[in-house]
Amino acid sequence: MRGLGFLKKHGVEFNTLTVINRKNSYRAHEVYRFLKEIGSKYLQFIPIVEQVATKPDPNGLVLLKPYSRQQSAVSDWSVEPLQFGKFLQQVFDDWVIQDVGRVFVQIFDVALESWHGVPQSLCVFKPTCGSALAVEHNGDVYSCDHFVYPDNKLGNIMQKALASLVDSPQQTRFGNAKEIGLPSDCRACDVRFACNGECPKHRFTQTASGEYGLNYLCAGYKHFFHHIDPYMRFMAEELKKNGAPARVMEWARSGGRQRASVAVKEGRNAPALV
Repeated sequence: MRGLGFLKKHGVEFNTLTVINRKNSYRAHEVYRFLKEIGSKYLQFIPIVEQVATKPDPNGLVLLKPYSRQQSAVSDWSVEPLQFGKFLQQVFDDWVIQDVGRVFVQIFDVALESWHGVPQSLCVFKPTCGSALAVEHNGDVYSCDHFVYPDNKLGNIMQKALASLVDSPQQTRFGNAKEIGLPSDCRACDVRFACNGECPKHRFTQTASGEYGLNYLCAGYKHFFHHIDPYMRFMAEELKKNGAPARVMEWARSGGRQRASVAVKEGRNAPALV
């Protein structure tokens, strides 16, 4: 907070990255209010999801890397799937009636990209990934900061040009695997256009039919994306007309979502999810 005071004193722009865990996921309104009170106008919410092995490895480590089939359980500090969606929904409900155009929440911005039909700017929601690499202090380059493991090492910038590592066949396969590995439930999902299976790091659960690769946070994302659909369609329509998406605040305060929900139920002017 002291450091933040110096930034504000000297007019330095900043954004905040808030890790959403099992405890603070139940305090959405309080978290959002606090972030606004400290002057944050650019917000990121990152879910923490970690698998813990039932037995440590030879080095005594228990946190598992993605795609590990080792017997494990989700850590007790990881956010619960549906609760993460409810956290986002509650923040969104505060934001959409008073802060559109004044506070910028990354996942809301990226969602609007999806509803507006433009490529997502955030890797976890793109159909494929591979453009967000990690460089370690010694020059080692890895496919992603969620995949800093021996299998994902691409090389070292002291030995190879960074561009050649980015464009390597290994990294291309890594990026394309995100789309190729989607389970059938995801391919048929009505919010796939917005989620695209999210980050491969979180794809370690099974579908109802037993297919591996379902995202642990699936229930939460479905809850959130279904909730924001009417608002996003309204803002996307404003963009098409060169209007102001911030008009959604007036629309929301006047009960626009409720009217849209009635229209969907009665089949009147009820556009389906994109």
